[in-house]
Amino acid sequence: MRIPTILACCAALLLAGGCTASSVQSTPEASAPASPTRILVFTRTAGFRHDSIPVGVDTLRALAAESGLQVEHSEDPNLFDAASLSRFRAVVFLNATGDVLDGAQQLAFERYIAAGGGYLGVHAAADTEYDWPWYGDLVGAWFQGHPPGLQTTDVRFEGDQAGLAADWRISDELYNYKRNPRSDVEVLATVDEDDYTGGTMGNDHPIAWCHASGGGRAWYTGLGHDAKMYADPTYRAHLLRGLHYVTGQSADC
Repeated sequence: MRIPTILACCAALLLAGGCTASSVQSTPEASAPASPTRILVFTRTAGFRHDSIPVGVDTLRALAAESGLQVEHSEDPNLFDAASLSRFRAVVFLNATGDVLDGAQQLAFERYIAAGGGYLGVHAAADTEYDWPWYGDLVGAWFQGHPPGLQTTDVRFEGDQAGLAADWRISDELYNYKRNPRSDVEVLATVDEDDYTGGTMGNDHPIAWCHASGGGRAWYTGLGHDAKMYADPTYRAHLLRGLHYVTGQSADC
């Protein structure tokens, strides 16, 4: 038999110092790759296109760099396949609008979130993919309309974000949503409809929220229409908290 012959050879080599235990072990499997350190900022538009997109991308690049992350900015829907999405820790829909993904791309994104991926939606992300019910659940609530122009109001933070600012007065395009998502999400901030004209949601008007979704994490802010918002320190801190949450750097959103 060959086995005794092999053992005899190894015994002889051991005496000579030429055979070690590793010589007879199988090659170990390669270790799992490190968690990706990139995020995808997706800005494809099939509807209204916001002038603030470039400054939004620059802001997310800066915030990501603070967190040890890199941004890949694209409007290519072909990145929504299993291999490409696996390179990203989270995907940001930054003022995307309309029908931006086909059926196969939608399914790939659903699987990405189910596997633990992160989603961050900014402003018009709620004005996207109305024929995709799964996405509606992910973003939390779809856009219904907004008052004309920029409206000025106080933003009231709740929960873990309450420490960002006690009274934060902003001017931005304020969305009304098709439903109040509070029963399904953790609301992070509301706006006061008594302070401006054109609100349709009443005394409880969420403008930012987060939730665990289908195996992954989702975070959304309705603010971010006006380019000036991206220079506001409180808004930047707000976005940074969201980025930390969806990339798994923080358990709190």
